Amino acid sequence: MVTYPRADTSGRDDAVAAVWATVASPWGPVHVAVSRRGVVAVSWLGEPGDLAAGLARRLGGRPLEVAGAGPAGPGDTRAALLERTIAALERWLDGEPEPFDLPIDLAGLSGWDRTVLDGVRRIPWGRTESYGGVARMIGRPGAARAVGGAVSRNPIGVIVPCHRVIAGDGSLGGYGGDAWGGREARLELKRALLRLEGLAGGPSTD
Repeated sequence: MVTYPRADTSGRDDAVAAVWATVASPWGPVHVAVSRRGVVAVSWLGEPGDLAAGLARRLGGRPLEVAGAGPAGPGDTRAALLERTIAALERWLDGEPEPFDLPIDLAGLSGWDRTVLDGVRRIPWGRTESYGGVARMIGRPGAARAVGGAVSRNPIGVIVPCHRVIAGDGSLGGYGGDAWGGREARLELKRALLRLEGLAGGPSTD
C-alpha cells in the first residue's frame, strides 16, 4: 500500500494537488498520478521532473511523490485511488483485458481535448479506431486532424487508451506527441502496447 513519505506529512495537505508514484514496466518506468477527483496522469518513460512540472501547471498546486509500504491514512482517498490504479496497470501489464474502471481528472485540458479523450476512452481492449473514426464517434466527422492533436496531448496514457488510435490507412500514426524520446521510440512503444492486447500482427480495425 502507498503512503505519504514521513518527511512531507507535516505540511498542509490541501496544498498538494496530486500524489504520484512510479511503476515498473517492460519498457521502462511509468509515472502514475492521482488528484482528489481521479487519475490525472500516466506518463510513459518521461522524467519525474517533467511530470511534476506539468502537474503543477495543470492543477495549480504542488504534486507529491509517495513511496514506501504501510496503510494509507484515514480518509486518504488519493492514496487509495493510487493503489487501485497501480493494481489495474499491473493487471494490464500482465496481459489481462483490464477495463480501467477508474475516475479520471482532465483538469487543465480544453473542452475539445476532453471531448476527444472521452471518445477515445470508449475504444475497448484489443480493438483500434482511426482518427477519423474517433471524429465520427464524437459527432465531428471531418475533424480527424484535430482529433490527432487532442490525442497527442493525452496526459493519461493507457487508461485513456490513445495507443488504440491509428491512422486511417492502418499504419500506426503517431504516439505521445513530443513528450519524450524520438518518434521511432514512441512508435515502437505504441506497437508493443498493441501487441500486449493481442494485436500481434499490428493494429487492425476489423
